[in-house]
Amino acid sequence: MGNSSSMLTQYDIEEVQEHCNHAFSQQEILSLYNRFCQLDKNSGGFVSADEFMSVPEFAVNPLAQRLLRMLDGLNFKEFVAFLSAFSPRTTRHQKIEFIFKVYDSDCNGKVTFDDILCILRDLSGSFMSEQQRQKVLMHVFQEAGYTPDSSLVFSDFMKIFGNSELKMEVEVPID
Repeated sequence: MGNSSSMLTQYDIEEVQEHCNHAFSQQEILSLYNRFCQLDKNSGGFVSADEFMSVPEFAVNPLAQRLLRMLDGLNFKEFVAFLSAFSPRTTRHQKIEFIFKVYDSDCNGKVTFDDILCILRDLSGSFMSEQQRQKVLMHVFQEAGYTPDSSLVFSDFMKIFGNSELKMEVEVPID
């Protein structure tokens, strides 16, 4: 897939749609491609961490460093697959799978108390002390029936988040 919208063929669009489980319409994929090309400043076909950090909304996100681990070096098809977690057409299961990947910092298929504590630290900053964070997280773990020694796998996340309302949607502007 080239670096201008005129180089994105109908076949490419359909292939990307299939890859992201039809989370985006063809129009949205074209808009995402234009945005991808704007981010890909060196026209290499991949977006680097530095290029992502050039987006002000991304740069101020407290989870930016964790997300960069998932984003650095993505080609267009992978970029759209990543963004598909934020589509209103994506299932709850897919959204929870995305959240799990954000929390699983070492990519071992398990989320520990310390992994969640790190996220809480990123999100709360100086608004909470380390002791307050640990106390809150300990309470949440106990309420969910886990101990601080527990390692949560994806099915645990499904159980915890399965009935929660997940507000993970971003509107893709159509150019």
